[in-house]
Amino acid sequence: MKKQIRFILLAGVLLGFALPQYAQESARDKGYQSITKEVLQGQLEFLASDWTEGRETGTKGEYMAGDYIASLFKMYGLTPGGDLEPMRLDRRPRTSGGGAPQRLEPKRTYFQNINFIESSPGATQEMSIITKNGAGSRSVDFEYQTDFSVNAGQVGTEMEVPIVFVGYGLVDEKNGYDDFKGVDVKGKFVIKLNGFPGSKDVNSKAYAKFKPKMDPNDQSGRRQFGPGGPGGWSRYAWANQRGIVGVVEYRPGFDPTSQWAKNVPFRYNSATYEGDVPQPRNQKSYSIMGDSLKNDAMSITITERVMNEIINGLGIDFAAIEKQIAETGKPASRELTGKLIRIKTTVESRIVRGRNVVGVIEGKNKDEIIVIGGHYDHQGKQNGFIFNGADDNGSGTVGVMTVAKAIKESGIVPEKTLVFCAWTGEEKNLLGSKYFANHPYKEKMLCYLNYDMISRNSTGEDQDNKIEMTFSKKFTVSKELIEKFNKEMNMGLEIDFQGDSEQPGGGSDHAPFAQKGVPIYYFMAGMPPEYHKFGDHVELVNWDKMLKIVQLGYLSIFELAQMSWN
Repeated sequence: MKKQIRFILLAGVLLGFALPQYAQESARDKGYQSITKEVLQGQLEFLASDWTEGRETGTKGEYMAGDYIASLFKMYGLTPGGDLEPMRLDRRPRTSGGGAPQRLEPKRTYFQNINFIESSPGATQEMSIITKNGAGSRSVDFEYQTDFSVNAGQVGTEMEVPIVFVGYGLVDEKNGYDDFKGVDVKGKFVIKLNGFPGSKDVNSKAYAKFKPKMDPNDQSGRRQFGPGGPGGWSRYAWANQRGIVGVVEYRPGFDPTSQWAKNVPFRYNSATYEGDVPQPRNQKSYSIMGDSLKNDAMSITITERVMNEIINGLGIDFAAIEKQIAETGKPASRELTGKLIRIKTTVESRIVRGRNVVGVIEGKNKDEIIVIGGHYDHQGKQNGFIFNGADDNGSGTVGVMTVAKAIKESGIVPEKTLVFCAWTGEEKNLLGSKYFANHPYKEKMLCYLNYDMISRNSTGEDQDNKIEMTFSKKFTVSKELIEKFNKEMNMGLEIDFQGDSEQPGGGSDHAPFAQKGVPIYYFMAGMPPEYHKFGDHVELVNWDKMLKIVQLGYLSIFELAQMSWN
């Protein structure tokens, strides 16, 4: 009898040691099982429907989508992580005592409100090329949208500044390449070639050097590899950092005038529009309202004849220069002596309010947070078409909401606080995520998971199981977890891991966090032909691939929320 009792006690002790781990795995599996194809479909079919009108930043459609996301956060059990609501008075009837209405404690909402400046070109748009020769000078004036166009800044401006040619505007310390070395660009306009060294010669040494670092979804080299080196959430952050006032991004052979024609009677067989009235896309730009003017570099598009006027008399041949750079792997930057650009512009602007949607699962540690996000805005309505944005980025938004749902379904209280965010303004230059990175729910962000375009294949065969995951170079635990769960759950995904940068850049919402030094990891399923076109519809979604990416995100977040970060 004593032996039997001793055995039972020993078994109980051993079971006691096993229970916490077993309970955790059981909770994880419970949440995992709540992630189904039907859950994804039910959310995405509304979010990317015509009712939300393409979810352009600040529009009725995006507000409807934001309210929908907030309602699901509330239904799933997340607490609000946005702004405090305005001061309210309690006007409920009192049974006794009377007196003035009492102030109620303000409650937090699900919305982080952001005021944007929406800017478009005003009535005055002037540009001249000035050539100084000895004591004299020659000025040639060009017409707006006949020979040039200008991206509007926050305010109008007038300047007359020198011009510098900066090759591809590239800095690559590893390969000893620097297009800015030896030239003074501060306070000047720069001419930058489109592409990257060797991009026009696949057999060149330069192509072999620089092509592998390119974002495969951005063949211009403008976003991830970017002018001035990898990283950066702003298209011209590299120019702003160097005090450059304006950029001419030159594409030899490109004719911008087709975008400016006003009399085209019909457009058929177009990838973006068929109809009888030309409706060019508007030229509005967006920026975050601040307490001082931003020194953003101006962007100008020009015709070949403007460029020929700029280089007239300087003996410059861009084709020869590109060939020289490709063959030597060395920059060919130079100041265009005696050449100046004179610009005078006015701007029309208005305030547009956008909203990040923020929901929180509070952990045992309330001060350290893990952020999970994806942008819910898209392209809105253009030329009579609704750009539904099912893949970009209805899919990523649904991924964020579904991971939140699964964590709550697991029943655990995580060790770390989890903050789930749907960003506004990504299509306007990552504005919503940038704002949050500078105004976070809590200051200590441990890491950030980004979902963007997680439901489609790239063009080509055998793409069903191919995905990409970018991660911060030192954040190898994210890669290890994803590899582990891909194998453990028999998902069979072929994952292209991109982890060679300390601060991964690019055109998605991970970039502002990486710039702040927050470790990131970022999923993308592929680059479909409908990217930024009105054909990005729900019926084209690869549900199996999307399901697996959401499951991987959940499993990794579950682990990251429980582990020690010391």
